[in-house]
Formats: sequence, structure tokens, C-alpha cells
Amino acid sequence: MSWAARLIAVLALVMAFAPARADELKPGYLELTQTAPLDWKLTWKAPQKAGLIGVASPKLPDDCSFKETRRQMDGVALRSEGEVHCRKPLAGRAIGLAGLENTISDVLVRVAPTGEPVQASRLTPTDTMTEVKARADAWNVARTYLALGVQHILTGYDHLLFVVSLVLLLRGGWRIIKTVTAFTLAHSITLAGAALGYFSLPQAPVESVIALSIIFLAVEIAKAKPGQFRLSEQYPWAVSFSFGLLHGFGFAGALKEIGLPHGEVPAALLSFNIGVEIGQLVIVGCAVTAVSLIGWIAPSRLRPATLTAAYVIGALASGWFINRTLAS
Repeated sequence: MSWAARLIAVLALVMAFAPARADELKPGYLELTQTAPLDWKLTWKAPQKAGLIGVASPKLPDDCSFKETRRQMDGVALRSEGEVHCRKPLAGRAIGLAGLENTISDVLVRVAPTGEPVQASRLTPTDTMTEVKARADAWNVARTYLALGVQHILTGYDHLLFVVSLVLLLRGGWRIIKTVTAFTLAHSITLAGAALGYFSLPQAPVESVIALSIIFLAVEIAKAKPGQFRLSEQYPWAVSFSFGLLHGFGFAGALKEIGLPHGEVPAALLSFNIGVEIGQLVIVGCAVTAVSLIGWIAPSRLRPATLTAAYVIGALASGWFINRTLAS
């Protein structure tokens, strides 16, 4: 390995000790469920890691009053529940989060009027309010969770690097397609099962093993030799399926932090998973394009570039594994 590759690997290892953003899709969650024409039940969930506790709070129209009935730490989030009474209907008026502009977090808002489709929207530090529509369309929840799924795979760096590693390890379009399909099928199974509560694993060990799965692929890439097929090259679909089951638990952990909207669980879960797959296809497409361009423009540099990428990926994953193991 050249000195440049070593330097990149060392820098990556240092950077790895910064907090990893894997499965850090932990926005706040604000829910309003109508109980009477002018009355609502409010639930406000503020994850500790989101930086929302003590900073952001529900913002309602001036004629609405809020009476808190329960407040407790729910796992890793502060959960507040209460009753809201308004003098006028909420339809056509804005609700949101006061103080959200002072954070870097997003908030998922769910409004469930009696006898009407559920409304879902996403607030950001630059867009802190949303309008309660008189009638929402049936695809509102699906669109919101689809966008969350795309965001998660594109900002969940461990999942991203695992998919990129598969592309770097394998050659041939169909081999990559079959291997990524096996990964997709596996994490879809555990994502759905864990999100629906059929089975679960402790999140901390899962995150550590996910980091190990990336280290394994990085080592396989580095040790690959022409004509000598390693286990991951002989049975790539089996390797990707096995590790995909674990990655699915990682996706489910992120989705549980958001919460699935009551009454729309199948639509939200399916939309989130489709969003993940869309983001994954973008990653695969970009990685395959980059490898193909290097192989076409400078074939002699393809193996050195692949090795450099493997060392960088392995260093990042090693840092994540150490951090997650010590934090668990």
C-alpha cells in the first residue's frame, strides 16, 4: 500500500472516533389525535440525542390550551402526554414546534382527525410549522415515510458503506444485482418483523456486529486475488443475506425511534422500506459508475483505488466498532 493510501486510512481512523451517524434517524415525534370536535390528545416525544429536550416544545394556536397529564423518560426519549382544548376547529390553522429553529433536528408530526385520513408532515429548523388540513389525501403518510427511508440509507453511513463494499468486492452486473437483492430481502424481513414486534435483538450489540460486517467485507476486498475466490466471492448472496438480517434490525431500531403511526402501520412500514431501497439503488448506481469509469479511463489504477477504498472503509468501521462496543 502506498504512503498516500496509508495516510488516508490513518485519517479515516481518526475521523471514525467522532460520533458515527449510523441509525441516527431520531427525529422528535408530535402527535395530535382528535377526541371531540374541539378536543385533542397530544403526545410529544423528544429523543435525548436529538437535542430537543428543554429546547423545543409544541406550539398551538393562541385559543388552544394544553394540560399535561403525563411526563416520563421512555427509553431514550422524554415523552409528554396531555389534553388540548381549542375554542375553534384546528382545520386550516398551523401547529408546530417553538424553539425548533435553535436545533439541528427534524420532527415528525402526525395529526389524526376523527373520521378523516391521517396527516403526516415533517418539520425542520427552517420550517417549524405545518397546516392542519381540512382533509388530507390518503398518500400523505406514505410520502412522508418514503422520504424518511431515503434519508436514512443515504445518511446511515454504515449501511451505505456495506453496499459500496459489495460493489467493490464483486465484478459483473448480475452478480452485484443478485447479491444486493439478497441483502434487500434479508433486511426487509427483519425490518418488518422487528418493527411490528414479532422479534427483536438488543440494539447496541446489533450496531457493533453491523460494524464488524463492514470490516469483514473490507478485509475480503483487500485480500482478493485474481483466480483465487474467497468465501465472500464464491457465495456473495449468502454473505449479504446473513449480514442483511442484522442490518434490518438496525433499520428497525431507527424506525422505532420515529414511531409508526397508529392505523397506518402497513403503509408507513412499506413506504419506509421502499424509500430505503430507492436510496440503496442510488448508492449502487453511483458506486458501479465510479468503478466502471476508473476501469475504463485508467485500468491500471483500479486495483490501487479499490485497495485504498477498502482500507478507508475498514478503518472507519473499526472506529465505529470500538465506539459502539465501549458505549454498550
